[in-house]
Amino acid sequence: MSEFPMFVELAGESCLVVGGGQVAGRKARVLTDCGALVTVAAPEIGEELKRNPAVTILERPFREEDLEKDWTLVIAASDDPQVNARVTVLCRERRIPVNRADEQGKGGFLFPALIHRGDLTIGISTGGASPAAAGYFRRLIETVLPEKTEKMLASLRRCREVVSKKLPKEKRRCALLAAAKQTLEKGDCLTQQEQQRLLECLEKGESVTGRVHLVGAGCGSADLITVRGLRLVQSCDALVYDELIDKALLDAAPPWAEKISMGKRAGKESARQEDIIETMISLARQGKTVVRLKGGDPYLFGRGGEEQLALQAAGIVWDEVPGIPSAIGIPAQFGIPVTHRNVSRSLHIITAHTADTGGLPPDMEKYAQLSGTLVFLMGLGKLEAISKSLMENGKDPATPAAVLSGGNAKQQCIRGSLETIAQLAKDAQAPAIILVGAVAGELER
Repeated sequence: MSEFPMFVELAGESCLVVGGGQVAGRKARVLTDCGALVTVAAPEIGEELKRNPAVTILERPFREEDLEKDWTLVIAASDDPQVNARVTVLCRERRIPVNRADEQGKGGFLFPALIHRGDLTIGISTGGASPAAAGYFRRLIETVLPEKTEKMLASLRRCREVVSKKLPKEKRRCALLAAAKQTLEKGDCLTQQEQQRLLECLEKGESVTGRVHLVGAGCGSADLITVRGLRLVQSCDALVYDELIDKALLDAAPPWAEKISMGKRAGKESARQEDIIETMISLARQGKTVVRLKGGDPYLFGRGGEEQLALQAAGIVWDEVPGIPSAIGIPAQFGIPVTHRNVSRSLHIITAHTADTGGLPPDMEKYAQLSGTLVFLMGLGKLEAISKSLMENGKDPATPAAVLSGGNAKQQCIRGSLETIAQLAKDAQAPAIILVGAVAGELER
């Protein structure tokens, strides 16, 4: 491909469009949107051109003397190929950049498919091979651009002005690169506090601290992660991940990303929470963008709150991206809604893993009196004790119950009653959730 892509400043520049039909109208609109002063020459002028107030109309055929003006660009977009050919030849003789709309490659420049988002402009060209394909690629690129692209670039422009005033020349490039990296990875504008922290680090000659994203991977296949969560995985410098996430998410991380397994799983050697926190802080202090990828949701018995507080205390910028929790997502895989009209009007999610007492969760007598759905997490080893306690505190032994595993663990769905579930699920394997309530039985219309 011999074409060289470049962007031309058209604000206030004079451009000539030869032709008055739909193609000429589209070309003229693109030029006027860029601030160009557009003149159109054609014996017949279409409605789109007539409605464009930024266009000067010469309602007559093109004349050779029309090229005597100092045009920045000329577009040959007539419905007559002979007129387009003549305009192209005359422009080339005068070394005026010309685009011939009816035969790509015959003029001096190509009109790209354009994407505009504030200060961002993307031009896509197939060298005239297929304008339709260029349009397809434009639409594809538009789907992956961050929602707040325009705001982020406006913020970075303001940041550039602040950096120019506050930092010496030799530190400006580093500051601008760091600001761009943090903004794009965050997917939003940096707060004033974040900008100030960045400037202070550079003023002191310190390395710019990275950030940590606490991301929920959901409770199943990789495509259950949120769009935002996946975008952060795809751009991270380090991925600190749990045992049960879909390994396809590891492949989504960049080739240079450091991948560190620090999972926890019943019956297996697990990473200490203190080590996980220390690892995240250490990586962030190296200037890296860290994704802490956790199964389910970080804030639902995922110790995300502890990690948040530790990061805050260490002065590390963080945020949280929710995920589909196992208490809802795993039952859904087996067609079990955790709430149902006229059957279950509430949902209670309880951890059976009580490190402080080592026994059953507190308030079992209160749980037994509830009419909604009870979901116990990390409780398979205490299934018999949980069932017995609920019945002793008044829960009907005939209450439907289920033991469920899904997501990236072995699939299992064992249904019974509160009285029978412990015996039925005696061979079930962790991880699994325990569901107690009418929704665990057969639902009626």
